Formats: sequence, structure tokens, C-alpha cells
Amino acid sequence: MNELNIAIKVLMANVTVLYYKTHQFHWNVEGIHFTQYHDFLGDLYQDIYGSIDPIAEFLRKLDDYAPKSLDELFKYKTLNEETSQTSDIRAIMIKLHADNEEVIACLNKVFTLASSANKQGIADFVASRIDAHDKHSWFLRASTK
Repeated sequence: MNELNIAIKVLMANVTVLYYKTHQFHWNVEGIHFTQYHDFLGDLYQDIYGSIDPIAEFLRKLDDYAPKSLDELFKYKTLNEETSQTSDIRAIMIKLHADNEEVIACLNKVFTLASSANKQGIADFVASRIDAHDKHSWFLRASTK
């Protein structure tokens, strides 16, 4: 398997973890500003979720297979799943910001590899995801101040 395919699988695994982590925070957030954070996290997880299918389809375009199980997918993840319950919104935003930064690093790696392999469709999609995740970082970072 080539380096681009592996990088896409790492990206897919990390985006999936970030999606689920964001979704579970959306479900479980509490506090005086519940509605604002519930809505913000809902918008965030929906945007992240929308990127998973195109990422998997890039593997098929490269004549590879998308992981067939969560166990197989999670062999590629570098993000940790959330196992603790917290309603501290600042702590939630800090965790999501750090994970989002890791996803940006994965996106940058895929972008570089796709560009080098002259896979412009992948590079274009990834460039737009970098922009989206940069905006997520801004919002998450601003929520921790």
C-alpha cells in the first residue's frame, strides 16, 4: 500500500474519531449556555460527518478499499477516543481544538502527497477541508478564552 493510501486511512480514522467525539459532546453538554454550545457542536459534527464519505471514496479511486469495520479503521487513528464525562465547556473546547489541529496535520500530509502524485481532485477536496478545519480551530480556540 502506498503512502497516500495510508495517509488517507489515517485521515479517515481521525476524522471519524473527531466526528464521534464532537457528537457525544453535543449530546452531553450541560450548563447555562447549553443551547449555544449544543447548536455549535451540532453544526460542527455535521460538517465533519459530511467529509467522511468523500474521504472513503478517494481510497476506491486509488483502487484500495475503505476499512470494513471500526476495528480495522481504528488501527490507523492517532486521536484518542473520549472516555470521560465532562460538562466543563472550556475543557471540551480545548480537547476538540487539539484534536482538530491533529486532523489539520493529517489533511496537510494528504494534500502534500496528493499534490505530489498529481491527484488534483483529492488535493482540491483536502484544501477545502483544511480551510473548514482552520475555521473550526478559530471558533474552538475563541471559545476557550
